[in-house]
Amino acid sequence: MRKTRPMMITRILPLSIAAALLLNAAPGALAQTPAKEGTVSARTTAGVANWTTYNADLKGSRYSPLDQINAGNFNDLEIAWRFKTDILGSRPEYKLESTPLAVDGVVYTTGGTRRAVVALNGATGELLWTYALHEGKRSAESPRALSGRGLSYWTDGTKRRILYTTIGYRLVSLDADTGRPDPDFGTNGIVDLKTDFDQDLGDLDTGEVGVHSAPAVAGNTIIIGAAFREGFTPRTHNNTKGYVRAFDVRTGKRIWTFHTVPKKGEFGYETWLNNAADVNGNTGVWTQVSVDEDLGLAYLAVESPTSDFYGGKRPGPNLFGNSLVAVDLKTGERRWHYQLIHHEIWDLDNSSAPLLMDVTVDGKPRKVVGLPSKQGFFYVFDRATGEPVWPIKEVKVAKGDVPGEWYSPTQPMPTKPPVYARNGVEEKDLIDFTPELKAKALTLTSKYKLGPVYTPPIVSTPEKFGVINNWAQGGTNWPGGSFDPESGIAYVYACGACISSTGLLPPPAGLSDIPLVVGVAGQPVVMIKGPGEGAGADSPAPSSPPGAGGGPPRLAVDGLPLVKPPYGTISAIDVNSGTIKWQIAHGETPDFVRNHPVIKAMGGIARTGQATYQIGTLVTKTVVIAGENQYTTTPDHPRGAMLRAYDKQTGQEVGAVYMPSTQSGSPMTYMVGAKQYIIVPTSGGNASGEFIAYALPNKR
Repeated sequence: MRKTRPMMITRILPLSIAAALLLNAAPGALAQTPAKEGTVSARTTAGVANWTTYNADLKGSRYSPLDQINAGNFNDLEIAWRFKTDILGSRPEYKLESTPLAVDGVVYTTGGTRRAVVALNGATGELLWTYALHEGKRSAESPRALSGRGLSYWTDGTKRRILYTTIGYRLVSLDADTGRPDPDFGTNGIVDLKTDFDQDLGDLDTGEVGVHSAPAVAGNTIIIGAAFREGFTPRTHNNTKGYVRAFDVRTGKRIWTFHTVPKKGEFGYETWLNNAADVNGNTGVWTQVSVDEDLGLAYLAVESPTSDFYGGKRPGPNLFGNSLVAVDLKTGERRWHYQLIHHEIWDLDNSSAPLLMDVTVDGKPRKVVGLPSKQGFFYVFDRATGEPVWPIKEVKVAKGDVPGEWYSPTQPMPTKPPVYARNGVEEKDLIDFTPELKAKALTLTSKYKLGPVYTPPIVSTPEKFGVINNWAQGGTNWPGGSFDPESGIAYVYACGACISSTGLLPPPAGLSDIPLVVGVAGQPVVMIKGPGEGAGADSPAPSSPPGAGGGPPRLAVDGLPLVKPPYGTISAIDVNSGTIKWQIAHGETPDFVRNHPVIKAMGGIARTGQATYQIGTLVTKTVVIAGENQYTTTPDHPRGAMLRAYDKQTGQEVGAVYMPSTQSGSPMTYMVGAKQYIIVPTSGGNASGEFIAYALPNKR
């Protein structure tokens, strides 16, 4: 087994972090009470407010009580500083998805094709230190490359650590003040996550596993998930298994492993018929892990097994695929689980962080966990017991006819809250701006199969190319939702027009050992790769190349989207009552729609929102904030995108400021020097990765 020794680069700039903060912070801003061991203070005083985990807290809220920036002054925001990530790798990155942390006036984030870590002065954006690993072939072969989603912070009141996973699936612990690896952690500050994994990956350079989400740090425990290739054509059904592990934050020693694909003798093994658990993989946790430290439970949103659209090699319901699993924080033992999809064959894998909310249901206080989904269902459970707060019914679904496939006769469907996003494509969903457009839509779709959610895939033929669906990138994807802990209302973006078609065909020899993979009759079946695969700084292949954003979708009618608007929405879901409080179209109407001759002849249409899967929301004391992911040009602004704020009680837009590029990661907020900042990660089109920090202008 050949091991590649990574080359480590740490750069510390002459200006120390302490000096930088003292120059820019308000008097007394650094005078804080030390946190007790294993805890992280999310809110501080004297002009400083922190954002210490990817989702603001371990409950996944993406909430801050700050209100210096509010509905009355949002339009006054100015760019305070910008940090370009081009230097953090061998070439620019066009898929910056990282959400920074802010701790005591310092901003920490990953960025660039090297997935470097940087520390920035929170008031000026000045680079304080940077750290990166050169991992060679291991980086080039990574299934999850580029900057990733972010990193984590830990302190015991004395030591302060930044923790993150590299492109090559190594866990690194850095001194938060200097950027140097912690010599007491793992081997010289690094734990190789491809080892001590309860499975043999063979060659550590090419063994398929990585992760792009930020580690979850609860007390002195680090929880790490696993992710795999993004494409629809896996090389083998017997892929790496996505086990979840916990490590000691001080030493890097493994504490426990949860087998998301059960081993023989473990709970759930019998749900993989014919011993299929032994020869199938994936089933990882690639989204964020949420933790209830009081209950001592970690919540794992587990993805689907191999492969996305064909499961004939894994008959049975396949626990813990597509399940929400609560495990003991100290031992990793399963406390409860709920399978949201039995035997998944739609690429509707769990993609969102669980939201841990305290609400009042029928007059009684309840501790619940809510999970947004690609299906547009918002699942709600008692987070101590796993019992559904409202009934989830097993509903009969259609059985397909794909050779060798196994089908579940029913699927779980919540009765409350209502579906908040398009979760199937039927005739009633098709474009109908004019009778002529509707007729053309019906002609186009006659070559496809339409149906509600869980309409099964089909083998592609010249008569029926595939199923038109809103599966892989519809509903709510990896940015997940957010919530207001005071009101119990969740705010969730969803894509209503991320439409694609899926058909199945046999692969050519040598491509895959799975009998049927994604393909279209009459066209060659090829390996489909995700935008982040093999795109690290040590890969010869470029990352996503620049191109125009906001173009028409592949399934279109005279250049217009196949389905009706809204194309993208934000919904306010009241988890106290299981109702949708409000829903608005988020995002300017795309140029190709607004300027279309048919639309102009109609005198225009109401704002449609935008079709994307990359929008995350930020909630403050008074507003919900989210940016746009498509470029538009309107009489009000030049080509670019807008960062928008909505009244969180009504959904009314209360402000919008111009962004030169589009939002590609989730926004966050913090305060330093008695000044509130909002950072938005941006990239896409011809713009490479950049963090843009907004603040109110100084008083003159």
